[in-house]
Formats: sequence, structure tokens, C-alpha cells
Amino acid sequence: MPFVGGGRAPTLAGETSAPDCLAADTLRASSVVTGATDVQNVFVLGLDEHNAQLLRSLPGADRYRFHALLDIDDLLHRETIPVPELLEQAQRQLAEFDGRVDAVIGFWDFPISTMVPILARRLGLPWPSLESVLKCEHKYWSRLEQRAVIEEVPRFGLLDLDDPAPDLPEGLAYPVWIKPVKSASSKLAFRVENHKQLHDAAAEIREGVGRIGDPFEFVLGQVDLPPEIAEAGGSACLVEEAASGVQVTVEGYSYRGDVRVYGIVDSVHCPDSPSFLRYQYPSTVSAAVADRLADISRRVITRIGLDGTTFDIEYFWDAERDAVTLLEVNPRHSQSHAELFEQVDGFAHHDVMLQLALGREPRPPHREGRSAVAAKWFVRRAEDGVAVRVPTAEEIERVEREVPGCTVTVSLQPGDRLSEQHDQDSYTYAIANVFVGADSEDELREKYERVVAGLPFEFEEA
Repeated sequence: MPFVGGGRAPTLAGETSAPDCLAADTLRASSVVTGATDVQNVFVLGLDEHNAQLLRSLPGADRYRFHALLDIDDLLHRETIPVPELLEQAQRQLAEFDGRVDAVIGFWDFPISTMVPILARRLGLPWPSLESVLKCEHKYWSRLEQRAVIEEVPRFGLLDLDDPAPDLPEGLAYPVWIKPVKSASSKLAFRVENHKQLHDAAAEIREGVGRIGDPFEFVLGQVDLPPEIAEAGGSACLVEEAASGVQVTVEGYSYRGDVRVYGIVDSVHCPDSPSFLRYQYPSTVSAAVADRLADISRRVITRIGLDGTTFDIEYFWDAERDAVTLLEVNPRHSQSHAELFEQVDGFAHHDVMLQLALGREPRPPHREGRSAVAAKWFVRRAEDGVAVRVPTAEEIERVEREVPGCTVTVSLQPGDRLSEQHDQDSYTYAIANVFVGADSEDELREKYERVVAGLPFEFEEA
């Protein structure tokens, strides 16, 4: 498989005198300066370069000043995640700010997804309750809540990680997925088809579950838990029967109890692999299926009590069996889809989260973008390796000029080992992202292939 990568550091929203590109260190020390007389101060927990660029594109961006709250590397890339220490640091930065704090938001998974409601509660700012967020984040708790109001859930249970040779919970049959009750980016999630695979996967999960499970336990301790969730804890292992079909993601929000869906995205897998090849918007499912997914989503979000934020819910749709299976609920929108909505609907849906965090009802546009279809492609490598060469900024800029409507991002630097990078699944290594807008799916593929051909990577085998 060919490789591609690259990426530019963006200027921040509203800056008029800054250079065209800002280094990461500059970004972390900067905020958006606007010409408005009554700007609103929005702190973004773990603001990174790519999301800063998307914030700059939001409608009315000159009305906001975006501040980076803590360092993205400290939040996501540490060997251990000291949530109490990070909360204290964030609280101190907010307290020392010489001005009004109007909102705190964040786009990333744990610990950011659970730190934002804690900080917002302390400041008296709009945000869902921590309990409702945890009902989404804790996979076992989430399954119990889903099962109370819908039938579209697989059979599931907890796997005993203390048993060196665990068996499937009663009533379950292979193939199954096993995963920690809290993980990120499908890390430590495995599809298994027999006892040997089950034992091998359980051993790997047992070895690595504490990195997120231990700090997640601290967050769970901030709310009153049902007995079964308190007993399971933050490092338990969920097992559930595998679903079949195409994978889709429902994007929506809840405002004052009114749950609304504004888009559905297809998640296309690599051939013969659980890894994603691309996210594509709009979805290809029928209107009837879309309505069904929206109805299920409304019931689940209402049951969980998640209100005042965005959400995304992942599903499998099996056309042959006319069956829907809910995969998981996330108490935030997918940042990976933001540019897809910008291309097709004319807005990055970061704006929906922003408006809700400011206590306002969002009004997202529909089909007002410049493209009929858009996708985020994942360029992947099957084997581990060390990056020897990555594309230069000039190569990236050239291919983006030559292929209009495309943007390339990569976080690799020469010398980086793929297996040590954040945000990887358990099967392949994503080395670059290619965002493409087009008038048709055929053009979407053609543009992607041109970009990939123009930006090679070189790796030394691990």
C-alpha cells in the first residue's frame, strides 16, 4: 500500500497580523484575537493545530477568542494519565485568566471527554452532567442503559480478567468482540473466534488495561454509581457478540431535552480488516433506514439523560437481515467528520458543540457546501516500522494545489515508531489522513489516489 502524509499548522481564528503558519509551540501559547468589542472566551481542552484551523472556519469566528487549555501531548500521550493533576492544572489556568470564561469545550476522547464536564460544573457553565457522560463512556454501563429502551443491542457480558483462562459469559457464542469498558480509538479491542484467541486477547488486555482504566476509576469515583457498575470498576472487560453489516455513524445533539440528528456518515472498512478505510458523507443508507437510526438514537440519548452537547452513535446496518445493531455511544461529535460536514453542508460541526457550550440552540445548515460528497481517508500500513522519511511541507502544498478540494494531515516525524503513536487501533497503523471533497464517489476515489501517489513515505521495518 502506498503512503501519504503531511500537514500545516494553522493560524488561529480572527488573527489579522500573524504569519500564515504557526508552530505548535506558538499555538499552545496563543489565543484568537478578534476585532469584536464583546468577544466570548472559549477554552479548548487540548487544542491542536488541525482543530484550531477548523475553529477558524466557523461562522462568526470573529466573535470568539479561543484559548488552548493545557497541552495536547500532556493530555493524550503520557504513559500514565494523572487526571487529578491535570484537572488542577486546568483549574489554575482558568482561575488565572484575566477575563470572563464563557465556555470550555474539547474534541478528544478520554481524559478530555470526562474532564470537560468536571471543569464546566465547577465554573457553572453549560454542559451535560458527568453521570450522563459516564453512561456513554463506560461501555458496560452504556449497554445496560441501551438495553432498557431498545432491542438493537448484541448479547453482552463481562469477561473475568482475573481468570488466566476465561470463558465466554453464559449465553454468548463466537465470534465476539472483547474490549476494556473504557478505551480510546479501538485500542485493545479484539475480534475473537475461538477460546485460544479469547485467552490471547484477554492476556494482552490484562497487560495494558490499567493505562486508561486506572485514571478512569478516579473519574467514576466522582459520581454515585449503580452497584453493578461500582463492582465492575474502570478496568473491567466487556465481551459482546459481533455484529454484521455496514457501519454508519449518526451525528446529532440534544438541547433542552430535544434530541436532533443532523447527519449520518458511512464508515467503510479496509478489505479483510476491521480498520477503517474512510469515513464518507452523506451516508448511502436509505431514507427509511436513516429515520430508523434517528429514532433509536433519540430514545437512547433521552434514556441516558445526555443534554446540552453533541453526540455520535455508531451502528451496524445489515440489509440482508434488515437488522440494526448499536455499537457504541459517544458523548461528543466526531472531529474526524468535521471537514466532511464543512464540504457538504457548509459548516464544520464544531460549531454545534460551540453553540451548545455557550447555552445557545444550534442551527446547522444542510447541503450548503461546495461538494456533493466528502470523505476522510486513512492511509494505513499493516506492519510496524520506523519512519525514515515523511513528506516535506513543499510536497504537501504542491499536491494540495494540484488536487483541489483535498487536505492532507500527518503527525509522524522521522524516527517515530508506529506502534508508539497515539490514536491507533489494534490491527493496522494509520500514517496519514486525506480529506477529499468531490462531485461524485468516482471523483472522490480518483482524487484520493492522485494525492497518495504524490506523497510517498519511507519506513524502516521494525
